Amino acid sequence: MPGEPADRVPIAQGRDAADRLAAFLRALHREAPADAPGNPDRGVPLVRVADGVDEGLRAAVDHGLPDGVRDVWDDAVAAPEAKGPPVWLHGDLHPANVVVADGTLVGVIDFGDLCAGDPATDLAAAWLLLPSGTHTRFFDAYGDADDAAIRRARGWAVRAALGLLAIGRAGERGLPGGKPTWGPAGRAAIDRVLASL
Repeated sequence: MPGEPADRVPIAQGRDAADRLAAFLRALHREAPADAPGNPDRGVPLVRVADGVDEGLRAAVDHGLPDGVRDVWDDAVAAPEAKGPPVWLHGDLHPANVVVADGTLVGVIDFGDLCAGDPATDLAAAWLLLPSGTHTRFFDAYGDADDAAIRRARGWAVRAALGLLAIGRAGERGLPGGKPTWGPAGRAAIDRVLASL
């Protein structure tokens, strides 16, 4: 597929990408069968991953984490859990797992974390992938996310962004598994989450 990952070439055509991302997730987020795989780190209630996020927040404070991120996380954990049946999830929608061409989203790759669970996990892509200010268009186009789901999605975005920041820092230091392009993508996602409040 021609194009570049979004950690190298960010999405510039926000409205078009928001519509494409919403259409992709509407098609994917179908009720999963009872034997669909689960994932202990994706699609679960946020409280189950809280220890790792707390550790990530502490580490990121030393690297200039903006005020308000902890409040977003706490609000997401306090949001009501998903009420519907588990749906199919991509499970790992971050900038290195989508392809961008001509400024917009043209592909989604790496389905290695495909699982069933809370769609809020994938809805975090509104802040992980899309330019600032386009999350509202995305949620309008997606059409099936209540306030609680959006709050949980913000929490998933914070969690993913903290992971991107950590992997980016490792990349800057030349450590194995580190990817320098992930840090700026993580910081941009944090900034977009905070700007959306």
